[in-house]
Amino acid sequence: MSKILEGLEPKGVFTYFEAISDIPRGSGNEQAISDYLVNFAKERHLEVIQDKALNVIIKKPGTGGLEHAPIVILQGHMDMVNEKNFDTVHDFLKDPLRLVVNGDFISAEGTTLGADNGIAVAYCLALLDAQDIPHPPMEVVITTDEEAGMTGASALDTSPIQGKYLINMDSEEEGEFTVSCAGGLKASISIPAVWEEAEGNVLKVMVKGLKGGHSGTEIDKCRGNSNRILGRILYALKTEIDLKIIDVFGGSKDNAIPREAYAHLVVKGNQLDAAKAILDNITKSIQHEYKTSDTGLVVELTEPNIEHVKTLAQGSTDNLIFLLLNLPNGIQTMSADIDGLVESSLNLGVIHTNEERVKITFAVRSSVGSLKTLISNQLLTLAEKCDAKYSVTGAYPEWEYRKESKLRDIFIKTYEEKYGKKPLVNAIHAGLECGIFDEKIEGLDMVALGPNMFDVHTPDERLSISSTRRVWEFLLDVLKNIHD
Repeated sequence: MSKILEGLEPKGVFTYFEAISDIPRGSGNEQAISDYLVNFAKERHLEVIQDKALNVIIKKPGTGGLEHAPIVILQGHMDMVNEKNFDTVHDFLKDPLRLVVNGDFISAEGTTLGADNGIAVAYCLALLDAQDIPHPPMEVVITTDEEAGMTGASALDTSPIQGKYLINMDSEEEGEFTVSCAGGLKASISIPAVWEEAEGNVLKVMVKGLKGGHSGTEIDKCRGNSNRILGRILYALKTEIDLKIIDVFGGSKDNAIPREAYAHLVVKGNQLDAAKAILDNITKSIQHEYKTSDTGLVVELTEPNIEHVKTLAQGSTDNLIFLLLNLPNGIQTMSADIDGLVESSLNLGVIHTNEERVKITFAVRSSVGSLKTLISNQLLTLAEKCDAKYSVTGAYPEWEYRKESKLRDIFIKTYEEKYGKKPLVNAIHAGLECGIFDEKIEGLDMVALGPNMFDVHTPDERLSISSTRRVWEFLLDVLKNIHD
């Protein structure tokens, strides 16, 4: 195991964060990290449950005079989003993350860091391992596949869980306590691929240099979506010249705002100069529009040496461009009840081409169930207009705000006593597993917290060292204050 974080405090937290960073744990690849957690518990003679979905529950009795305090559930997820820069060589199935410390921040070299939600796992392991920290009886619940649909939490049998207080550690801003979240679903549109032989010049149009980000917590920043921008470029070309599409690819996760996208096209030789001029003009317009949010936006045109190509037939090409231009994306409604809260949105996260179809995948979010249904129906209607198939998977419930919450009161009182000021109590436009636990466990009282981290779900993801320490110390104070 590497020792990049050696010497950082709190020692236990960063020791375990570095340990799990050596274990590949992208969504769908959680066997190794799940087994690590089970072995960790067994080595310490703690009660542990591992289910078929690889979720892990670890129980530890209370200590330091809090043996008979109410049981507290500490909850996070073990999986992470695998994103890397195009020029980064990294195999997420077997390579450990290459951690980097720069001032107050930890990041990973060329890849996502996995602080979302590895820091929750590290907090939990440090608490489970400690012998000198007073705490109530704990039920640590670490789930799988949160980033790819929350299927782990959905599959979890909660009958072994007895606690009625749940502290979720999947938030990303210190001093903010989350008490409500959006529900969501994954929507997919599949355009049947009809192929034909084509002659002409092959061009590759690539959009890159966008900031990207989390499609829930950063959708309000109105950053560029490479898939939508590419669709706009294709439409501009189509209106002036004859073109056929060989393939289109963009993004890799439905819940990450895509940073890069590209398409291979075929155009007639006598229209090559026109295509370049059109692309130059539309690129300047788009760069101007995103001059504040995405200063690094670049559109590249290259001529790869490819011969004897097959392209999508004209009907498939037209349907694809129509959808990329007209499908809704981004913020749809803002909350009238909570100032600044995005109420509903969607993210055109992934485009992928294969022999059978071109598939477009969205992450849809809303704190109002009926609006989630409305957006889904809009996508369905547009898909039907283009003879495309529409499907919905991974729907998860919203977590509604509770007017009365003893746990929230403990958090607020502890924060005010520690810092002499009020914390921010908010709702977020992102899915937390709290919605699923709220649905599964009657009367559950929940609050979510976490340290400062930035640009999650991107290779620029970074975690504040000092914030991690402060949140750890605050968490210990909260645990001491949970008693009858």
